Amino acid sequence: MWERFSYYGMRAILLYYIYDTVANGGLALPKETALAIMSIYGSLVFMSSIVGGWISDRVLGARKTVFLGGVFIMVGHIVLATPFGISALFLSILLIVIGTGMLKPNVSGMVGHLYSKTDTRRDAGFSIFYMGINMGALLAPFIVGTLGQTYNYHVGFSVAAFGMFFGLVQYYLQGKKSLASIGLKPTNPIGIEERKKFIRSLLIVLIFVIALFGGAFILGHLTISFFINSVSWLGILLPVYYFIKMLTSKNVTDEEKPRVLGYIPLFLAGIVFWSLEEQGSSILALFANERTNDTLFGLSIAPSWFQSLNPIFVVFLTPIFVTLWTKLGRRQPSTVVKFSLGLVFAGLSFMLLMLPGLLYGTDVKVSPLWLFFSFFIMIVGEMCISPVGLSITTKLAPRAFESQTVAIWLLADAAGQAINAQIARFYTPQTEAAYFGIVGMVAVITGIILILSKNPIKKLMGAIH
Repeated sequence: MWERFSYYGMRAILLYYIYDTVANGGLALPKETALAIMSIYGSLVFMSSIVGGWISDRVLGARKTVFLGGVFIMVGHIVLATPFGISALFLSILLIVIGTGMLKPNVSGMVGHLYSKTDTRRDAGFSIFYMGINMGALLAPFIVGTLGQTYNYHVGFSVAAFGMFFGLVQYYLQGKKSLASIGLKPTNPIGIEERKKFIRSLLIVLIFVIALFGGAFILGHLTISFFINSVSWLGILLPVYYFIKMLTSKNVTDEEKPRVLGYIPLFLAGIVFWSLEEQGSSILALFANERTNDTLFGLSIAPSWFQSLNPIFVVFLTPIFVTLWTKLGRRQPSTVVKFSLGLVFAGLSFMLLMLPGLLYGTDVKVSPLWLFFSFFIMIVGEMCISPVGLSITTKLAPRAFESQTVAIWLLADAAGQAINAQIARFYTPQTEAAYFGIVGMVAVITGIILILSKNPIKKLMGAIH
């Protein structure tokens, strides 16, 4: 809960801090650069989760990895709370990306190890865990956002750091009592030969990165734009590498390869969906600050508060959809149809935001209800995709890649945000209506294409639906 509090609290005001004027305590970077940085930051968080999962499984164990990740996150927020400008921004992003990558994929794994697979309390345990996460995400924008935008951005970041510190203390003290031996040791310790192979691979990667950025520096191209473009390409090419590796691996059977091919359209649909959903903290946050009235029914609303809508709607809609799918039983839509519906809802949420610009122009502020209903429609779509995305990934992934299934699904979000870093530049007051309309229509059309292709996809998936 406290990690999500610190993360969502920081994210609620980070965009505004990056592009706000120096007089207001911001960094005064161009808005399009601020939007791209937010997307790249999110993409790196999901990519780093792959490394964090590996460190836990092979080297440190989940318990130490989670604690160390929390320390990195806390230090990252402390750095962001210092008045050292752009240098502090990028150092803090690096620290928080490393920390979140170590913490995020391993906490849920430890919750799973608290119960046996047949324990009837297992689902209830995950429900409590899920509620805790969303409570932290829900409260953070109100507290951190209010302090950051009312008093000083650095005060807000300091509160986020304190939240993570409190979480670390609680985790350390309560962990000894509640977790016993869970996560103390790596589940699949790396051997001597594997360690040598890993070190060689790591050196090759480091040499490549140093050569890439060193060459850019020598040629005078080492800019924020170069960094953004490099991470964007990485976010897009990494999934391509994973799928090529799976389809060409000798350890993947002839029966499993068609399933991988059947999974690819769903993965691409996931990229499109997360591309739209993750714009809630960038494009929609900008819309909240610059195009939305700060009062509703006589109550003042800070722009950062809109970031609480996502977890509020998730908490509200999750039990409704769980009940719906349970009641429908075998009559519930297939995974392909659910993904299609999710994309259509995501597209409609963006197309709704096209209307204020068309009806009133882009030089006036509009009712907060436009964003309220846009977020609501988006989360309805998320209910159709997010809960089943990891599930279908675990079902369709080859046995040889079972331990990497979480990483594969997270890469859809990473790729979606990598794309956002590139398309965010097209959002301006003059192009607002066209931007929301085109991006929304792309999602709707993708959903329609997916549902029209459901029969060949289901054929590739075999008995898994």
